[in-house]
Amino acid sequence: MLPVLQLGPLAVPVPALTLLLGVWGALWLAERAAGRLGLNPEALSGLIGVALIAGLPGARLVFAVQHWSAYAADPLGLFSFTSAALAPLEGALIAVVAAAVYGARRRLPLRPTLDALAPAVALMAVALALAHLASGDAFGAPTGLPWRVFLWGEYRHPTQIYELLAALAVLAVACLALRRAAFPGFVFLLVMALLAVARLALEAFRGDSLVVLGGWRVAQLWGLFVLAVCLALMRRWSLGSLPSASSPSPGNGLMDTTLPPGADPPPPL
Repeated sequence: MLPVLQLGPLAVPVPALTLLLGVWGALWLAERAAGRLGLNPEALSGLIGVALIAGLPGARLVFAVQHWSAYAADPLGLFSFTSAALAPLEGALIAVVAAAVYGARRRLPLRPTLDALAPAVALMAVALALAHLASGDAFGAPTGLPWRVFLWGEYRHPTQIYELLAALAVLAVACLALRRAAFPGFVFLLVMALLAVARLALEAFRGDSLVVLGGWRVAQLWGLFVLAVCLALMRRWSLGSLPSASSPSPGNGLMDTTLPPGADPPPPL
């Protein structure tokens, strides 16, 4: 755990630095994927930039509205950089809306654009796991297993390492699947489904989960929702990409023998 890196008189917050490096790496991966999928890399980078510019301030403003009494006493605290003072869900929704508007204006095709973003999403999951490892957030429940770690006064599951390994595996799958996707949009849905499955599994080892409805973990409920949506879209998009049975299939060795009206039949061989 290394929350702050002291460089002379400068104190650098390691979790924030990790996320910034993750954003840089995500932009690089997205641009490479865009070139492979025939998209405009500049337009895709602009889409990510718009999402960040809209999402981060939006998440801070929503958090400030939710905790207005604290910021009323110290208005300058609104400009302090801390990842804890964000409303992540609301910020993500604002980012998605802004990215959708930008993508529509630049006429980026939806499904190939999502596929190009898939490795970037997986890399950001890796960066988030490293940020948790540096800060000590997302800590595990107490355990007596041999690989336990001592954190916050108890021996706990190293959930940050579990999260990191799962995110690295998803990143590897995303890079491999991008080379041979079953249909447009498949890679993005696969990445989101795998991240949802990882959240469902790893949340059981967390010691700081928000629990509702007599034992349900909020993150697991969101994981189930995301997984269900991804599976439903996979089925719908895969059926939509299948060729129609009535349409001729090129390269199948069959010829269309239908003659246009008024045409003479070919001479017999």
